[in-house]
Amino acid sequence: MKTKWILGFFCAVAILACKSPESTKILRLAHGLDTNHPVHQAMVNLGEHLDTLSKGRLMVKIYPSGQLGAERECLELLQIGSLDITKVSGAVLENFVFEYKVLSVPYLFRDKAHSHKVYDSSVGRQFLMKGSDYRLRGLCFYDAGSRSFYTKDRPIETPEDLEGMKIRVQKSNMAVSMVQQLGGAPTPISWGELYTALQQGVVDGAENNLPSFHTSKHYEVCKFYSFDEHTAVPDVLLIGTETWNRLNDQEKEWLQKAADASAVYQREVWARAEEEALRVIKAANVQVNYPDKSLFAQKTKAFDELFEPNSEAFQLMQAIKAID
Repeated sequence: MKTKWILGFFCAVAILACKSPESTKILRLAHGLDTNHPVHQAMVNLGEHLDTLSKGRLMVKIYPSGQLGAERECLELLQIGSLDITKVSGAVLENFVFEYKVLSVPYLFRDKAHSHKVYDSSVGRQFLMKGSDYRLRGLCFYDAGSRSFYTKDRPIETPEDLEGMKIRVQKSNMAVSMVQQLGGAPTPISWGELYTALQQGVVDGAENNLPSFHTSKHYEVCKFYSFDEHTAVPDVLLIGTETWNRLNDQEKEWLQKAADASAVYQREVWARAEEEALRVIKAANVQVNYPDKSLFAQKTKAFDELFEPNSEAFQLMQAIKAID
């Protein structure tokens, strides 16, 4: 399977290279979301801005829906310079850059406004630059909303309801630990395989944001969505440092401006997507409930003491909490 997508990737690159005029640089951007997802729409917006700013001299070619591999595979392609840009969840990025674990601490952000202030602050910029030592330079954050539990057979009203339930999580140690703390059985499964896993009973439920629950059509299988909003892990748009270093100063400026503009646009699209997703799932007879978040926060309080007091991760966590 991996051989097929690698071969397909290099064939696509070869074809693109033949068709592209010498005066145009093409940046290859791959991600795992479908084309209806608001984050994909933001990346389309980035491409449009970049085309306008550069007058066609710097452009992006987008490969959506996991065409070139899952998130981890795209990160590895970035590191060796075989891919230029990708979007991954901060939860997956923590496997490459330790400090990103901070963004997966349950109930770290007070609300959406707080998370946006963090992403736009100097603290947010520190996170984006953290991956540079690992050949992964952050361009911007995309809002990925708050993650909540959704299940097949019964709603989650309290942490005790998770006991004995197999819950799909991302391939993130923090996500695994969180579900364990709440009493569930965390089960890492790739996003593309989750619908079938839910259908076949491999897992009893999962946790994700509302638009992803909608666009994935997981609401066809899971009829309970519980807004416990345990984490608000952002998506991160990254460029490989090999690609970044090949760009001249003007090209870097164009790309960063286009990325920043796409992040602003994405928040607007995301807000509309959340409203639409809630309307659709309710119409599909999904039972939506709002459990007492303090019960979940209390059960996951140990995460506040996860990092050594003198560590950079701890200092970043405290800096996030201090932002008004």
